[in-house]
Amino acid sequence: MQGFDLVEAAERGGVDVAELTRFVELGIVTPDGEGRFSAGDLRRVGLVQSLREAGIPLDELGAAVQNGQVSLGFLDAPAFERFSALWGDTFARQAERTGVPVELLTFIREAAGSLATGPDDRLREDELAYVDWLQAAFEAGFRTAAMQQMLRVHGDAMRRIAETEAAMWQTEVIGPATERGMRPDEILGAEFGDRMSVLSERVVMAMYHLQQTRAWTANIIEGLEMQLAAAGLHSRLAHPPAMGFLDISGYTRHTEEHGDVAAAQLAEQLGRLVNRTSVSHGGRPVKWLGDGVMIHFSDPGQGVEAALEMVDDVVRAGLPPARVGLHAGPVIFQEGDYYGQTVNIAARIASYARAGEVIVSQAVVDASSTATVAFREIGPVELKGVAGAMVVHAAVRPS
Repeated sequence: MQGFDLVEAAERGGVDVAELTRFVELGIVTPDGEGRFSAGDLRRVGLVQSLREAGIPLDELGAAVQNGQVSLGFLDAPAFERFSALWGDTFARQAERTGVPVELLTFIREAAGSLATGPDDRLREDELAYVDWLQAAFEAGFRTAAMQQMLRVHGDAMRRIAETEAAMWQTEVIGPATERGMRPDEILGAEFGDRMSVLSERVVMAMYHLQQTRAWTANIIEGLEMQLAAAGLHSRLAHPPAMGFLDISGYTRHTEEHGDVAAAQLAEQLGRLVNRTSVSHGGRPVKWLGDGVMIHFSDPGQGVEAALEMVDDVVRAGLPPARVGLHAGPVIFQEGDYYGQTVNIAARIASYARAGEVIVSQAVVDASSTATVAFREIGPVELKGVAGAMVVHAAVRPS
């Protein structure tokens, strides 16, 4: 027999039997003729708890459901199967089964952006995949910090994807449909939503595989270079990476004069330009900073060429002028971001640069012998937050 009885449904929904009985009395959740609850009912139980936490009284919700003003039937749609229910096992029992420290298992919930949980709380169905992953990594001797770092990156990256997807759905589907007189609960259960949910999962995995190909290839190349160098068959040109900061001069004034929509369009246009140019020169945008972007270049000379090209492209695109600062040196990579003194100095150099300028450190000049650029020494300058004067240069196109 399919479905869950009252006790099972309460446990899987994260409520006690009395609460679930109350939901049934209000007509919010309706078991079948044999008193059994479906997976959709469990999702309704979870949503009701969220609605209650948001301040919506249960009596009012029940009345709206019973008179047909509100329907939670859309939660039966296949698209909402991703709303996982609670599993039977607790974190403590899974820790005992796998040998993974319980503190590491409960970190799964924290990385997903939910409130911290305890050892005796039960896992959600979707969290079980992470239990298996953590067990394999733990048995292989992975450091706890490295595993937690991976979980944080997963949580943050997926949160950004999910929130952007939800915002797009609001502006492109729910909003227009509401203006046409449709109710939100009618829109959410539509066939189009089921189709898009399947396609969205597919494209997320496809992009993950594309990024894996890029990152794994870099590891393979580095490993083979090391092997060839050890055999005396290849000499690697050793130079530090470069960090660059590009920002738009007058971004705040542009936003004040033209509004938030224009600012968003500017950011989108700048993003496409920076991504295309940096990637073509072996670089990668690391993170966006409102009015600019931080970029990593494995080759400082290529970074200078990319910076000059971006500054010119910004002008040709009709955007407010940009400025770039570059510095080369060791960096610390952690959770998809770069840290360290090299990053800090690059940001200070960018702040020193004027609109339309590409200013670089001596370390960048020293590592750019193969670049088709020229440098004009500005001389020792005082940079905010940097001890002592620092020699900087303006990068220019060769005459």
